[in-house]
Order: sequence, then C-alpha cells, then structure tokens
Amino acid sequence: MSGSAQKSLFCFGYGYSCDWLGHALRQLGGWNLAGTTRDPEKRRQMKEHGIRAFLFDYDQPLEDPLLFLRGTTHLLISTPADDDGDPTFHLHAEDILRLETLEWVGYLSSTAVYGDREGGWVDEESELRPNSKRGSRRLRAEQQWMSLWRDYDLPVEIFRLAGIYGPGRSALDSVRAGVARRINKPGHAFSRIHVDDIVQVLLASMQQPRPGNVYNLADDRAAPSHEVIAHACELLGLTPPPLLQYDEADLAPITRSFYSDNKRIRNEKIKQTLGVNLRHPTFVEGLRACLAAEESGLEMIAAASGVEGGM
Repeated sequence: MSGSAQKSLFCFGYGYSCDWLGHALRQLGGWNLAGTTRDPEKRRQMKEHGIRAFLFDYDQPLEDPLLFLRGTTHLLISTPADDDGDPTFHLHAEDILRLETLEWVGYLSSTAVYGDREGGWVDEESELRPNSKRGSRRLRAEQQWMSLWRDYDLPVEIFRLAGIYGPGRSALDSVRAGVARRINKPGHAFSRIHVDDIVQVLLASMQQPRPGNVYNLADDRAAPSHEVIAHACELLGLTPPPLLQYDEADLAPITRSFYSDNKRIRNEKIKQTLGVNLRHPTFVEGLRACLAAEESGLEMIAAASGVEGGM
C-alpha cells in the first residue's frame, strides 16, 4: 500500500480508532492525514501532530468541503449516528460523490445492529434486528452509505465493531480509576476487539478494496466482563472487586442496556477474505499488550485528550 503515489486519508470523526490508524499510516510513510473533530482543543492537538484538522458537528458542516476534501484517496467515517442516521451522510454525501480521487470509503458501524441473540452466534449474513436505539441508528447509517455504493458505485465497505479497547481505554483504566465493577449475568458474554486489530483490518481492506463488503471486527473469545476485570486486576497486582449478581446490582440505565444484548460475533470473514491474523485473539493478550504500550509511553492524541470515538 505504500506505492509511489501520495495517498491521503480523511477521517470524519478523528477519534480513538482513527487516531491509531493515522499513527500506523505515519509509520508507513507517504500519507497525508486530515480529519474532523467537534472539540477545538482536540483540533489544536491534531494540528500539532501534523494532521489537517477541521471542526465539524451535526449543526456545523465543513465550511468548504470540496477544498478540504480535495485529493482524498481514502475516506473513513466514524461519526456517531443519531435518529436520522449519519450526519456526514446528510451534510456531505453530495460533496463526497463529487470526489474523483476516492479509492476506498469505510464506515465504522457496530455489532449492535444484530440485536440480542440470547448468547447465540452471528456473522455478516445474519438478520439485522437491533433492539436498542444505538443499534437502530447504526443500521440506518449503514443503509445510507451502502445506498451510495449501489446507486453511484461509491467504493463503500462497512466495518461492524465489537467493544473497542486498547491503551488508555481498557479494563486496566477502569480498575485504576476505582470504577470497575464485576457483574455476573449467567450465560452472558461480550465480544471485543483491540484497536491494533481494528487498524490491521482497515489497512488490509484499504490495500485490497472490495466495495459493498461488510466485516465483523471481533476477537476469538467472547467473555463475561467480570473475567476481563479480574484479569486486569491480576496484571496490576490488585485485588478484584467483589462479584455482584446482575439481578441485585444497582446499574445505570446505559450500563444495563449493554447487558440487554447477548451474542457472540463470528470473525472468520476478516481472516478468510482479508487474510488477517489477529494480534490479540483474546482479552488476555490484549490487556497484556495495553499494559506494555502504556509502560513504553506510547500515547495517541485521542487517549491523551480523553476524547473517545465521537467526532
């Protein structure tokens, strides 16, 4: 993917995952990086790292989109959806369709589009039946972007992410902060994906675009959250918090909503189609890598600024 021609990545929503992707592209060399944020301080930090940065929000479209997007070869959309779908689609789809240099467009979605399967497995061919506002919003956004592939041949690919974690954003951090709780809901498990593996999937897709494809991004081991927290405590040499039963725990509505979905995500397609070998096949390897990265001082803009995902 290095090639001789200059490549240019533009991220709508230069958050955690985009930040790590940008870091990987800088390591490869030969890439121009640009993106949006709704946080003026984050914009300043992006510029300090050599990233062209623009303010963008639901009510603040890009001032001069054709100028700001000129020369973009790779476009990644990571903006959070609302009830109307994706704000980037609503505000700038027509501008994006006018770009003549685009080789690849990625939309970061969520495995929430599958809804609850009572612990069963889902793959990219499974029926989409979200049972949460978050999942319904993501499904609408997916449909919007895929319509541009079907109707206008925009080279769109969809990436459905399981729970994202990595340095500065893992169970290690919640344990250190004293906010980790070990909740036991029998039979329940979460699928996860380390940000390193998100990046390698995106790089593989960018190298061999397959417009119209959808990929699940999850590791090999769906696991209860209390096991992850216990392992984080072990790595940090701390005593795990007590195990609380789900029915007896006083949980915030947002936390309880995550437990309403119980499914396991199949990830064979990223391996078979894109040739990806997961660097962190389970949370055990992933948390160990997080700790090593933190100890080495590796730090991304999003992690340093406290900005997660988002715009």
